[in-house]
Amino acid sequence: MFFICMTETFHDPEEDKSVLIERCLRRIARGHKDAIGDIYELTKAAVYGYILSILKNAEDAEDILQETYIKICLNADAYHSQGKPMAWIFTIARNLALMKMRQKKRITDIPEYEWEQIADGNSEFQSEDKIVLQAALTKISEEESQIVMMHAVAGMKHREIAQYMEMPLATVLSKYSRAIKKLQKILEDE
Repeated sequence: MFFICMTETFHDPEEDKSVLIERCLRRIARGHKDAIGDIYELTKAAVYGYILSILKNAEDAEDILQETYIKICLNADAYHSQGKPMAWIFTIARNLALMKMRQKKRITDIPEYEWEQIADGNSEFQSEDKIVLQAALTKISEEESQIVMMHAVAGMKHREIAQYMEMPLATVLSKYSRAIKKLQKILEDE
C-alpha cells in the first residue's frame, strides 16, 4: 500500500535568514572570503542600527560596523551553530561599540541621512518606525533602546533578545512593553 503524507509547512523568513547567515559563516570559516559580502548584505541594516543605538554617533557606528565584519571574517571558525547567528554578530558589534565608547566618551545626535540608511537597508522599515526609533534612542534608557532596536530593526524574537542580553524573558517583555508605552506617550505629546 502507498501512502502520501501531506503536511503544511509554515515559511518563516527570519528562520531562512538565520540559515543563510550560518551558511555564510561556514563558507567564511572554510576560507571563502567572498561570503563576507553576502553576510554583510543580509545583516548590515540590523547591525548598523544596533551599533547606532549604542554609540549614538554615525561616524563611530560606521567604523564599528566595518570592524564588526572584519572580526566576523577573522573569527567565523569560532562560531558554533545554535541557530542564533545574529546574537553572535550582535555580541561582536556590542563589544566593539563598548570599547569605542570607553575610548571616546561622547554622544551626538543622529543626522537624518543616517536614518535613511537604516530605512534603505530594511524593506519593512516604515516612516513610523523611523520616528519611534529616533525617540527610542533619545528618550528612553539605553537598555530599553537596545531591546526596541533588536526587535524592531533586527526582527529578533523576545526570547532571543532575552538569551542575548542574559535576562529573563519576562524582564525583556516588560522592558519592551514599558518602552513602547513611553514612546507612545512621547509621540502623543509631540
